Amino acid sequence: MGSLEEETPTTSCSKPPGIRFVEHMKRSTISYRTYQAMVLILTFVAYASYHATRKTTSIVKSTLDTDVSTTLGSYPFSRIPFFRLKSSNDSRRVGGGWAPFDGTDGSAMLADLDLAFLLCYSFGMYFAGHLGDRIDLRIFLTVGMVGTGIFTSLFGLGYWLNIHHFSYFLIVQMLAGLFQSTGWPSVVAVVGNWFGKRKRGLIMGIWNAHTSVGNISGSLIASAMLQYGWGWSFAVPGMLIVFLGFVLFMLLPVSPESMGSEDEEEEDSPKKNNEGVIEPLLEQETVVIKDSAIGFFEAWKIPGVAPFALCLFFSKLVAYTFLYWLPFYLTRTAIDGKYVSDDTAGNLSTMFDVGGVLGGILAGHISDRLNARAITAATFMYCAIPALFLYRSYGHISLSVNIILMFITGMLVNGPYALITTAVSADLGTHSSLNGNSRALATVTAIIDGTGSVGAALGPLLTGYISATSWNDVFIMLMIAAMIAGLLLTRLLVAEVSEKIEIARSRSRPASPRIEV
Repeated sequence: MGSLEEETPTTSCSKPPGIRFVEHMKRSTISYRTYQAMVLILTFVAYASYHATRKTTSIVKSTLDTDVSTTLGSYPFSRIPFFRLKSSNDSRRVGGGWAPFDGTDGSAMLADLDLAFLLCYSFGMYFAGHLGDRIDLRIFLTVGMVGTGIFTSLFGLGYWLNIHHFSYFLIVQMLAGLFQSTGWPSVVAVVGNWFGKRKRGLIMGIWNAHTSVGNISGSLIASAMLQYGWGWSFAVPGMLIVFLGFVLFMLLPVSPESMGSEDEEEEDSPKKNNEGVIEPLLEQETVVIKDSAIGFFEAWKIPGVAPFALCLFFSKLVAYTFLYWLPFYLTRTAIDGKYVSDDTAGNLSTMFDVGGVLGGILAGHISDRLNARAITAATFMYCAIPALFLYRSYGHISLSVNIILMFITGMLVNGPYALITTAVSADLGTHSSLNGNSRALATVTAIIDGTGSVGAALGPLLTGYISATSWNDVFIMLMIAAMIAGLLLTRLLVAEVSEKIEIARSRSRPASPRIEV
């Protein structure tokens, strides 16, 4: 391993102001375990706030564009009885809204906003990972959170300033996307600095609940604020993330080295061994031999990065279509012959994220027990295909059926998404082919999630245009994407299965007799 101590001196001056103050009051240093707990809590709250601001747009969509006419269309699936919305009234009154989104092309314009946000997010992600491995992650996260809060609030400011120019909302969303890109590679890198591979899937599966918690809290806050004007649905989450950004600046311990802390009992520490993902994911290949920040193209050469990044492209396409369009879809779907209101749809959509919490924990735990990330992720994606079909087919029957199917769909869709963006990214960022290099986590995480975010941009965009004609076709697109996501892991899956078979055979072979001399 390279001379990490030379690159990151363990001096107290690098400690955050809040930690220095606490240690001064205690007249003793903070323990390693306490630092770990602080990291989990602070990064959890930080990224939950990122997602809370990201969720607001989906809640406000049906208020900006109140054209809720529903068209089944003359498409093959619309002729199948269980694939049709069974309602005596398949349309609702057109009226209200907010210019320029209140016209006939309102859905397409909202889809363009999603595209602009997510393209800037994915584009910024690649640079964010590159920067995150080179500068102080605490400062980097603070700037990202404050910037995200400012531009989220500026979108809502359009309500009070009576702005109706599409270009204003477009520019604000693009800049918000750039600042949002700082979050994910940074928090994963910080967590990866403090936790080794043992039980990483379970720990990060639980920790990754911040995504769903952020979506849920963002939905509830935005829905509650709608009664006061849709501007508040953006302003409140925006102000909240700015406040949390300053809290993070005061307290976040980036790495054990920067805190001068070392866990003598932790054999699985990422800095104490040259850990990597299990062999089936990889072929041994030396990418770097020194402890310097890894290059963008070097990171792509790490075995397992490319297939998981491409898998996440299609996995996030499905997940983000639900993130941005589920409340909108619910207001346009007759459930038991009735349509739900905007705020009810926002609250109801949280069940998808509740299912996502369980899915992330299950995927992490199962992958730890099996020691097989690819098998777990691919299985979840294949199971998501019938879940999507059933939700579209039977979700209209009753509210309870809709909630149950939405919960199951969220569990299966978000499970592999959570696993790949957390445990898999951290595994690959500390892969054995890096020869112990500790400065690749943010770059690898950014490559995987940045590639996934391109799919996240494509899904909502296509949905905005396709849904104007048929929601059936939207769900067909999502099922195809889920299938491709699973197929992209076939090579890794086969390697993992082969390894499991070889291990089982080696255990069943009788031990060779020992010859005493």
